[in-house]
Amino acid sequence: MSKKKIIAPLILSFVAAAIYFVFFHKDKNLRYIPESADVVVLVDVKKLTRQYIFSLVTHPSHWSGGKTNDKHSASLKDSGIRIPDFLQIFHIKDSGFSEWYAIMELKDQQKFITFLKSRQFTDKGKGHFQKDQIYLRVEKGHFIVGTSDKAFESIGQQLFVAPGKYDRDAELFIDGTLGSVSFISGQKFQNFSIELKDDEIKIKNNSKPEISNAFVSRFQNGTHFLEMELDADNIKKYTRFFNKGNADSSHINYVKARVDLEQVNDTIISYGYDDNFNEIEKKSVQKIIQPDYTIALQSLAPEKTWEYFQAKKWVNEKNEFTAIPFQPNTVIKNEVGAVIQSTKKSISLSSETKENYIFIRNSALLLSSLKMLSGEEKRILSDIDYLLYRNKTRDHSLIIKAKKGELPLLLRW
Repeated sequence: MSKKKIIAPLILSFVAAAIYFVFFHKDKNLRYIPESADVVVLVDVKKLTRQYIFSLVTHPSHWSGGKTNDKHSASLKDSGIRIPDFLQIFHIKDSGFSEWYAIMELKDQQKFITFLKSRQFTDKGKGHFQKDQIYLRVEKGHFIVGTSDKAFESIGQQLFVAPGKYDRDAELFIDGTLGSVSFISGQKFQNFSIELKDDEIKIKNNSKPEISNAFVSRFQNGTHFLEMELDADNIKKYTRFFNKGNADSSHINYVKARVDLEQVNDTIISYGYDDNFNEIEKKSVQKIIQPDYTIALQSLAPEKTWEYFQAKKWVNEKNEFTAIPFQPNTVIKNEVGAVIQSTKKSISLSSETKENYIFIRNSALLLSSLKMLSGEEKRILSDIDYLLYRNKTRDHSLIIKAKKGELPLLLRW
C-alpha cells in the first residue's frame, strides 16, 4: 500500500476529529449556576458559532462588510476570557427583575483587566469594575458580570468557597436547541427553548405548536402600540415574576388593555428674578411621549377588588389610579370590576377573544424617549418589528420579530 493511500485517510481523520472537537464536542457540566438561581438562560456557544458560520458562508455580500464586528470579535477572543461551551446567565431569587448575572473563566486575568480598562471600565478597587450599568468582579481566575453588583458576595460564596457543590448537567435545561430559558422551583424545572431564525427569535415550551399567521395578522394590521388580554393564571404569573404583589388578594381574573403613544407639548413653569429682584414666572415647552390607554379589569369579587385598591391607596380623592405612573387617568368602578382610562384620550377596546396574549409594536416615539441607550443599542432595538407572547392551555410562546432585511439577525446584530 502506497504512503499516499495511508496518509490521506489519516489527514481526513485528523481534520474530522478537529472539526468535531472545535464545533461539536461540549462540556455539559455547568459549574456556574448558584443554588439560589430561579431563572437560568443557557446559550449553546458552539451551536451559535456553527449557525453564524453558516450564515456568513451563505451571505458572501457580508464578507467584506463586517470589519467592525470582526475587529470586536477578535479583540474579545484576545481579552483573556476562556470562551465556554455553554454561556450560563442567571437570575437570583427575590432580586430585582432587571438583575442578571453570569460567571466566566479567565485564561489570563491580567490581560482581561487590561482589556476592561481599554473599554473604559472604571476600576473601583478590590477587583470591582463598572461601566454604565455593567458591573464586574474579578477574582480567582474568574469574573462575575451583572447588571447589578448586589449579589456578587453571595454568588461568590456559593460557587467559589465550595466549588463543584452546585454543578448541574446541561441536559436538565437544554435539549438540542440554540438556547433555553428555565424557571426553577425547588427540584422542578420548566424549560423553554430558544430558536434563532433569519428574522425572528422564538422562545417556547413545546416544539409542536406554532402561532398562526391569522393570529399574528390580527395585530400587524392594527396601529396600537400595545394590546393585551390575560386570564387569572397569566395575571398570577405576571405579578409573581415581576414581584408585583399577590394577585389573589385583588381577586382580578381578567384584564384587557390597549395603549397608544403620542408626542405632546409639556409646559414647564419655573421662577426667577428680574433685574429689580422681582419674582417672575418663566414658561418653557418641551415635547414628551405620553401614553393613551384603556384597561378593563374583571373581578370574581368587584367589591373586594375596590377595597383592595383603596387599602393599597391606589385610588386617590380624584379617582385616579395611582398604581399606574402615567397620569392623569380615571378609574371607574362597574358591576364586573373597573375600567382605567387616560383622561386626555381614551381608546376603545375590541371584543373579548378569551385568548391570552401580549402584543407590543415597535415605535419610533418609544426609541426617541430612551435617552439612556447608546446609539448601537438604539440601532438594534429599531430593527425589531414587534413582540408577541401567547399562552394556550399549557403551551407558551414568545416571538421577537425583526424587520425584513438583506442579512439574517446573526449578521445584523
